[in-house]
Amino acid sequence: MSDFDYKKVKDPEYFQENRLPAHSDHVFYPDMEALKRKENSFRYSLNGLWKFAYARNYHSVIKGFWSADYDCRSWEDIRVPAHIQLEGYDIPQYVNVQYPWDGREQIEPGQIPEEFNPAACYVKYFRVPESMKEGPVYISFQGVESALALWCNGSFVGYGADSFTPSEFDLTPFLQEGENKLAAVVFKWCAGSWCEDQDFFRFSGIFRDVYLYTVPGVHIRDLKVRTLLNDSFDRAVLALDLELTGKGRIDALLYHEGEEGQSAGEWKGEADDKTHIEIPVEHPALWSAEEPNLYQLVLQVTAPEGELAEVVAQPVGFRRFEIVDSIMRLNGKRIVFKGVNRHEFSSLTGRVVSHEELWQDLVTMKQNNINAVRTCHYPNDSKLYELCDRLGIYVLDECNLESHGSWDPVARKIADIDSVVPGNKPEWNAMVLDRANSLYQRDKNHPCVLIWSCGNESYGGKNIYDMAQLFREKDPERVVHYEGIFNDRRYPDTSDVESQMYTSAQKIEEWLKRDRSKPFICCEYAHAMGNSCGALHKYTDLTDREPLYQGGFIWDYIDQSLTRKDRYGNEFQAYGGDFGDRPTDFNFSGNGIVYGGDRKPSPKMQEVKYDYQNIGVTVTEDAVTVCNKNLFMNTDAFACVVFVEKEGRLLSQADLNVSVEPGGTARFGLPVSLPEEAGEYTVTVSFRLKEDTLWARAGHEVAFGQGVFARGEGLICDRPIAVKRPLEVVYGKLNLGVKGEGFSALFSYNFGGLVSYRYGGRELLKSIPKPNFWRAPIDNDCGNDMMNRKGQWKLASMYLTFHSQADDVIRPQEVNPVVKEEDGCVEVDYHYYMPTKPASDCRLRYRVYGDGTIQVTLSYDPVKELGDMPEFGVMLKMDADYDRLEWYGNGPEETYWDRKRGAKLGLYRNRVSDNLACYMVPQECGCKTDVRYAKVTDAKGRGLLFAGDKIHFSALPYTPHEMENAMHPYELPQVHYTVIRADLAQMGVGGDDSWGARTHEEYLLDVSKKMEFTFYMKGI
Repeated sequence: MSDFDYKKVKDPEYFQENRLPAHSDHVFYPDMEALKRKENSFRYSLNGLWKFAYARNYHSVIKGFWSADYDCRSWEDIRVPAHIQLEGYDIPQYVNVQYPWDGREQIEPGQIPEEFNPAACYVKYFRVPESMKEGPVYISFQGVESALALWCNGSFVGYGADSFTPSEFDLTPFLQEGENKLAAVVFKWCAGSWCEDQDFFRFSGIFRDVYLYTVPGVHIRDLKVRTLLNDSFDRAVLALDLELTGKGRIDALLYHEGEEGQSAGEWKGEADDKTHIEIPVEHPALWSAEEPNLYQLVLQVTAPEGELAEVVAQPVGFRRFEIVDSIMRLNGKRIVFKGVNRHEFSSLTGRVVSHEELWQDLVTMKQNNINAVRTCHYPNDSKLYELCDRLGIYVLDECNLESHGSWDPVARKIADIDSVVPGNKPEWNAMVLDRANSLYQRDKNHPCVLIWSCGNESYGGKNIYDMAQLFREKDPERVVHYEGIFNDRRYPDTSDVESQMYTSAQKIEEWLKRDRSKPFICCEYAHAMGNSCGALHKYTDLTDREPLYQGGFIWDYIDQSLTRKDRYGNEFQAYGGDFGDRPTDFNFSGNGIVYGGDRKPSPKMQEVKYDYQNIGVTVTEDAVTVCNKNLFMNTDAFACVVFVEKEGRLLSQADLNVSVEPGGTARFGLPVSLPEEAGEYTVTVSFRLKEDTLWARAGHEVAFGQGVFARGEGLICDRPIAVKRPLEVVYGKLNLGVKGEGFSALFSYNFGGLVSYRYGGRELLKSIPKPNFWRAPIDNDCGNDMMNRKGQWKLASMYLTFHSQADDVIRPQEVNPVVKEEDGCVEVDYHYYMPTKPASDCRLRYRVYGDGTIQVTLSYDPVKELGDMPEFGVMLKMDADYDRLEWYGNGPEETYWDRKRGAKLGLYRNRVSDNLACYMVPQECGCKTDVRYAKVTDAKGRGLLFAGDKIHFSALPYTPHEMENAMHPYELPQVHYTVIRADLAQMGVGGDDSWGARTHEEYLLDVSKKMEFTFYMKGI
């Protein structure tokens, strides 16, 4: 037996010692009853409390603690599975591209940090269960980050260094009667860490399940399932390749799930170490995300003596995935990936994700039309694949490889290509091939896995090409993916698909005009950092008109944030740098379409669900056109309900029978008609589940379309409620007063604006309404330097003045404001000067009517040199008691100019605080587009009504400037006000990427001509 040699930990050619060969993740039971009960005497969990000691590096480890006679019972306890950084040792560290030790220790590949490289020392005392004493005993570590050295009763057992696939060892030679001692050192960083530079929090420890297992004398060590379909997909052969230890008899029965009483096929015969079985199946029910039909393969293994040795239950999905004419096809149909990248992450436990959290993730995906997951950038826990098989989610299964920090210097031209890991370096070849093989062997039987991925952002070279060849050799029936060839074209055949990141839809289209040799996907796109996902529809629309563009995977699914408490004991979501971790990439971990804390969808999900829906719906006044984008399901599998609403209030609804074959389009007459009376009407056509599924109840909406139709002119929400009422004008020395029925308004000559608006005897204003041109920068704004380019508009918003001497230029004295009395109203016109270079000005005009309605008009003659602004509108404050919001406009979630297709025009209500989205860094949020009217009221229903012609509107507890000044929600001040912003428009949020991509041109404010915006306000 060898001894552990720490010097090898830095050697890339040392990634395992005595580790058992990788194999399929099938589960075997002693008999059918145990299988049904899921009680497995072949396994014994070692999860729970282990003894633990922490050391800053291996040199500080207590020497010989692994020996049998060293008593570790007085050590601290630690939970397994868990990260040591979340159990009180070391700290979490978030970095993206840079290696976590960068700037701390001067090391290169072939070296590892020595001064600070935490070594976690684990000890477990255990007794071998009675059920295992007659056979061999193995141990399985499903995930250890990043390397594990293992001892049993003082003897060195072995070493494994791949964080995300199992490391298994034979304990049999080392075990003794009675109590046994298991000891492990887990290294935070090893040679393999150069290949684990993923964009995630850096943890370490035993973070997945640990268990002992035994096997009977005749045992299926490895199982390979292949579903071979003919070209018409009405016949199949289930091909099985078994590796057995020992010889015995195999009885194989195939059932369609839910129909166990009737076999779909069977095979019986003798088997040995290499056995091939074929079971023909007539008219197989095919597996897809739309219809995840699963069969259950039950293998009963009998020993030569006739005793039942073990039972294996293996789910089987019949499907064929291939590339034909440069198009990826599932069961003969062109597939579109409507996907997300998903890190394994929990805000409480890091990469230790509970079954409940995993289930919540996958159900949320299904409910929001997400059909695919990329396991960025490592193999996930086996539980994910089992559930994706069952629920119907396609998986792009990615190998544990990312070396971004080694090739980023090459991209920046400060390093040579020879420095890239793994590149063409022969010393890295065996490691990366081993990782590819471990991924393949474990996951090969899951029908959800359609594509093998060689890894992420590791440049190119022969080693990665060899990984691709390994996948092809072992599994010619799946596609191989690797995005990195986009940056390094030396080995273009590494990838079967052209995969790129964050390429704009326009550039994708241009690419496919030049090169149609491969299908094209975006393995990452629509960077969902903070308030983002604008113009997502440009990508999904492209999948409809360009067959070679087959979708992509949004970056990413969940905010990587950890629940922590501020100094006052209040929980918040912490990100990089909040733990004192340096280097760090701060809040760049917050890219999710669900929040990190509770895993609930963020407002961005509304748009994702719509753009990803599989049924396109176009509504006219008398008909609906339905385009069925499903590959295998007729639309008659769903209930179709048509709703008619007048200005947000339901008038009628009716069912509609809609039968459209997959890939087809048809037009249907509506079962409802619109009234002739004046008003604005919506017709919403909703497709819903007819029956309960695993992931949603009957009635859950899977797709919708809406038409908006006007009858007559002068809708109540587009004009003052009344204009012909008596008015009294009071000309004071420093104020102009206007009085009418139940209200009064006061305009200040001294302070330059509307200083008071009282309705029903109550003051409703807490600030003077002022022009506003600024929003709290979103993460995408920060990434493209919006503040640098448009920062003068923040100054203009904060420091505009109505004084005639706004700068060094002496302007002629003017009357400010200008007051005019007209028939039925009073007009008060303020002229504001803005501190911009060159100078600019704007006007804010009030027209006060006798019923208390105030028409507000903001106008600006654009100054060419200043360009466009983030927002064009008016901001005011009310007291925070006015905390209820009702609006007739797009909803229910926040919407933006370039992110509103997933909304429905309707009547919605919430609390003002609900509109403060839980983005990790406070930023612009809560906007409502196409608003006809909004009411901001207190608990008694009193407050202000705002109305306009499809305006942008928000009601939040904070001003843009307050939100901009906070890097965490807890830094925001206590709530004192409700801040109203009524706008002509706000620029779109963008989101092609978050480090340079700007909002698309068509979603910027037009400053080519005079800008003017009008809205109304009135007390209620």
